[in-house]
Amino acid sequence: MKPNRLCQLALVAMLMLAAPLRAESPLANLDDADRAALQEEIRNYLLENPEILVEMYSLLEERQRAATAETEQSLVSDNAKALFEDGFSYVGGNPEGDVTLVEFLDYQCGYCRKAHPDVARLIEEDGNIRWIVKEFPILGPNSELAARAAISAKLAEGDETYARLHEALMTSPPVTEQNLDAMLTANGLDAAKIRAGMDAPEVTRRIAATHELARTLNIAGTPTFVLGDELVRGYVPLDQLETIVANKRSDD
Repeated sequence: MKPNRLCQLALVAMLMLAAPLRAESPLANLDDADRAALQEEIRNYLLENPEILVEMYSLLEERQRAATAETEQSLVSDNAKALFEDGFSYVGGNPEGDVTLVEFLDYQCGYCRKAHPDVARLIEEDGNIRWIVKEFPILGPNSELAARAAISAKLAEGDETYARLHEALMTSPPVTEQNLDAMLTANGLDAAKIRAGMDAPEVTRRIAATHELARTLNIAGTPTFVLGDELVRGYVPLDQLETIVANKRSDD
């Protein structure tokens, strides 16, 4: 009997064991003895050839990945304005780049810190990537503290200052209430001025908007990237980022 036919029989057997047969099923007219014999035959074959189950599982996983990717592409498309043109997120790299990389990050996240040099190198070496930072503090009070400081710096002194502080927040020891002022001062900022703006309603609004967008996109962890129409969850090494970027360009 051909392997494809055996796969079909295996599926039939599992369905038979999982639920009663419907009246219209071609096997519904089997008597108990024939049904038991069929189940035993399939069971024996699967025990002798367990790779069939691995093949079936791989096929199911592939179909699930394809379905998830299609759903996520729709989510990205439906929320394109909030992702790519929200009017407040930092835009770096090449603002006119042909590929946009959105990064949801948390300054306390170890994997965000691990990804930081890879993202920086990708942007620098490629030269044609538009990079958008989404402040997404999810790891507790110190995450919120760092995000508020970064946004306050952007509001008070602009993108250049934000970029400098962003770099410091990513590469220095994680900030706390005790060391934040020292970090701000060490990076040429007026700590009192930045502190004064951290609880401003606009800072709160921006963080809330990013959290709402993340919920809509089913983003629960950091880092999460959006490259073109694709959601990329978790740390991704430089070579994989380069491959995704190249694929996006070839798709266009």
